[in-house]
Parts: sequence; C-alpha cells; structure tokens
Amino acid sequence: MCWVSFIYLFFISLLLFFTSLMFFMNNIVLFIEWEIVSLNSMSLLMTVLFDWMSLSFMSFVLFISSLVIYYSKEYMSSDLNVRRFIMLVLMFVLSMMMLIISPNLVSILLGWDGLGLVSYCLVIYFQNVKSYNAGMLTALSNRIGDVALLMAIAWMLNYGSWNYIFYLEMMQSNNEMLIIGGLVMLAAMTKSAQIPFSSWLPAAMAAPTPVSALVHSSTLVTAGVYLMIRFNVLLAQSWLGGILLLVSGMTMFMAGLGACYEFDLKKIIALSTLSQLGLMMSILSMGFYKLAFFHLLTHALFKALLFMCAGAIIHNMNNSQDIRLMGGLAMHMPLTSACLNTANLALCGMPFLAGFYSKDLILEMVSLSHVNILSFFFFFFSTGLTVCYSLRLVYYSMTGTLNCGSLNFLNDEGWIMLSGMLGLFIMSVVGGSMMSWLIFSTPSMICLPFYLKMLTLFVCIMGGLVGYFMSKVNLFFINKSLANYNSTFWSGSMWFMPYISTYGIIYIPLDMGACMVKCFDQGWSEYFGGQNLYKTLVYYSLISQESQNNNLKIYLLTFVLWFIFLLGVMM
Repeated sequence: MCWVSFIYLFFISLLLFFTSLMFFMNNIVLFIEWEIVSLNSMSLLMTVLFDWMSLSFMSFVLFISSLVIYYSKEYMSSDLNVRRFIMLVLMFVLSMMMLIISPNLVSILLGWDGLGLVSYCLVIYFQNVKSYNAGMLTALSNRIGDVALLMAIAWMLNYGSWNYIFYLEMMQSNNEMLIIGGLVMLAAMTKSAQIPFSSWLPAAMAAPTPVSALVHSSTLVTAGVYLMIRFNVLLAQSWLGGILLLVSGMTMFMAGLGACYEFDLKKIIALSTLSQLGLMMSILSMGFYKLAFFHLLTHALFKALLFMCAGAIIHNMNNSQDIRLMGGLAMHMPLTSACLNTANLALCGMPFLAGFYSKDLILEMVSLSHVNILSFFFFFFSTGLTVCYSLRLVYYSMTGTLNCGSLNFLNDEGWIMLSGMLGLFIMSVVGGSMMSWLIFSTPSMICLPFYLKMLTLFVCIMGGLVGYFMSKVNLFFINKSLANYNSTFWSGSMWFMPYISTYGIIYIPLDMGACMVKCFDQGWSEYFGGQNLYKTLVYYSLISQESQNNNLKIYLLTFVLWFIFLLGVMM
C-alpha cells in the first residue's frame, strides 16, 4: 500500500507542478462550478479554484506526502496497524487538497475540520497519556478557529454568496468586511499556532515522526498561512495587518528563544517551525503575499527533511530524543548527518540553499519598508536566534564524543528511509533557486546602505557564535541559567503558554462549566422548572387519586370537616 500511494502521489505531484507552470506563464485562472443537486429552486454547488498558487502548493504537498509515505514503509514497519496509519495520512492529505482548491468558505470549513479531526487521530496514534493530553490540547485549541470560521460563514450571508473570492476587491473599501477578515485571521492564528495559541504545536510532537514531517512542513500549520494569503488584500491597508504583524513578530521571537533552551530533538525542530510561521505571517501582514508564499514552499522542503533525519536519529538512539545523550553522530551516521546539516543550513539561510532565496529577500524587503523599530528588531533578532539554535543542535548531536549507552548500534537507516530523505535533500538544495526563477521571473535589485545590506550576515554570524558557545562552553551557560532561573524558566517554557493554555483556557473554563451545570442546569433551574413542577403535579395527583377511592373513612372525615367549616361560617 505504501508503494502504490507513493507512486500515485508522486506522479500527480509532477503533473500538477507542470500544470501550475503553464497557468503561471499564461496567466490562467480556472473557476469551476459543479452542480451536485438541483431540487426545484434550490441548487447545491461545489466550486473549485485552480490558479498557479493552488496548483503549485498542491504539487509540493503531494511531493512531500509521497516521500513521507515511502519513508513510513520502513519507519513504521514494526507497527501492526501500518495500513490504518497510511489511510489516516491519505485522509489528511485529502483534507488539505480540499482546503487549497476551495474559493468558498463552506467547502474550506470541510477541509479545515477534516484536518482538525484527522490530526487528533494521528496525535493520539500511540495511545498513551501524553498522546491523549496533546491530542486534546490540539483539538480544543483548533476548535476556537473552527468557531471563528463558522461565524465568518454566518456573516457572509449578508452578501448573498460564500465565495469570498468574488468580494476580494470590495474588501479594500468596505469596513464591514473587516469583521469577516478579523474572524478569518483568528482562525488562521489558531491553525498556524500564533500567540496565544502556540502551545499545541510542540505538544503535537506526540504523533509519529512521519506525521510531524507532514504536519510541520506543508499541511496543518500552513493552512492558516495559505488562508491569509488568499485574504491578503484585507491586511495591507487595515489595522488587521498591524495586529498580525505584532502578534507574529512576538511568536517568531518567543519560539526562537524557547528553542535555545530546549533539549528535546523534535521540540527544537517544532519550535523552529513556529518561528518560520511567525516570519511568514509577519511578511504577509506587510503586504508581500508572494514572498510569504515563496517562503512557505521553500520551508516545506527542508523542514520535512529535518523531521525525517530526526526520525532516523531517534530510531538509532533507541527512541531517545534528548540531544545531550547524542554526540559524534557524524562519524556513525554520515548520510543522515549530511542531510540534517544541509536542512539546518537551509533553515539558517545559507547562500544558495533553499532557505536563502526566500529569507534573504524577506529581510531585505523589511529593511526597505516602513516598519517600526520593534518589528525590525523581531525580524533580525529572530533570524539570529534561528542560526543559534540550529548550530547548537548540530554541535550537541553531530560533533564531539558519543554520549549514548554502549548497547546502541549506530548506523545509517535502511535504504527506503534514506531514499526518501535523499529526494528531499536534492530539493532542499535546488528548490529555492528553481522557485525563485519561476515566481519572480524579473530580477529585482534591492538597493540598501552597506550596513543594512550586511546586517543579515552579521546577525547570522553572531547567532552562530552564540550557538557554538552555548554548546561548547556549557558550564558557563548552565551557571548563568541557574543564577537567573526565573527568566530562564520563562524563556524556556514558551512564556508560560502551555500552562496558560491547559489551565487558563481549558481546565478552568471546563471546571467553571461543570459548576454552572451543577448549580443552574441541574440545580435551581430544575427546582423552579421541570423537576419541581413534575414532583408537585405527582403529589397533587396522588391526593386526587386517594380522594376518589370509595373509602368510608375519607367521606366521614370530609363530612366532619365541612360541618365544622359551616358552623364556623354561621357563628
């Protein structure tokens, strides 16, 4: 089943990619309406939008999915229910396809909820307490966005159609459309894990590693960014863009800072995803939607590769994810280490790798734009933090001496896993330049002062040096961290967001809800409502039944009472 799925998805991906090139070169947009049911005056339509953006994104999603499924053939080989796992992954990809090609908020909701439901099933796949907690946090955080999307659908009834694509031009001048834009932005923030909904993204690491590779590269978390790219006209000329710029800048900074204190291999990569999502949202809120989409595509390639390499390392480390127990892996796993290092360098923006073409362009456009000093700081400092935690990860895991147990037999994984990784390795090297030449067909010259032009390079070098010292001069940093324990704990725990999410957003409201149900629904409402009325009627009906029994004592008692009553009246 893995092999068949891989072949089909891979060739469909190639077909879609060349079709997207044709659409892009000839400026073609296809809007297809399919009438499913027509009954009297009612018709049920399914609308589909094909343009270069949706087709290229679909081709990337299917390409990464095909390699992830092929990789899973070996990674999940010891699982008895591997067919069920592949079916869940295919349902996940199908939901993403539904979301990408929909120009209609109702059909977007179908794909959106499909992603949420299947992601819950995949997060709890290993069926332990940690997985259940992570799955519940993921599901409940995403439900907020689902409700926001439902409210946007209800509000769009004012306009006569749910096809938001018809109203994009009107959105710029109409303040009422900002309500829909705000609700869609809230939905995108929950799905793309922006502050204050960030805590579910590292928690979702409880899923199998192939799922993490798919979720963090091209599916679940990028759905929010893609939706906001479609609604980009609302952001550029309204206060919504300013709010999103601040929130996504804080997310980018917070995730980069948290990753520098993290020791879990998968969580470091998850926090790097959060940081890059913040970067995409930030540049999108400034109006550069093509840049955001370009970074979305290039990021998908090297992030999937990072997770695949992490999965191979975790297998070899006997299911240990702690980077402190690794070391010297470059000697024992040379191919996996080469892939991991290439993906890390692409993430840092190493010249001529995939990440360089999008990140360097984004930072130069930020330098050229009118942004305040806080946003400018967030962009450049977060880039430095990216290099810092990436090189810290490399120094901890790849270099030095081996720190793991003596029973671990370290070697490169089997050929199936390696071939899946090598496919993405090639794309991580050439994908950025290829998409750069295709999307930005005209070369653009960005003219900046020398110090601004060199600022990106300076920030990256400084971040790399700090990452080196954090891993090598370990005792100094440990002493400093313990001396400033409160600030270290605050930075390392994502600004207390997991505690706020679990206690503040989930536990306390649910507890309050239980109290209200007990006091009101099952308490006073029942006393003054249905239950008390029922008891009263039962009581009086019993008295009535008793009085209707042919009992001489009752009649004598009634007669005596009536006699006493009449005597009292006459007296």
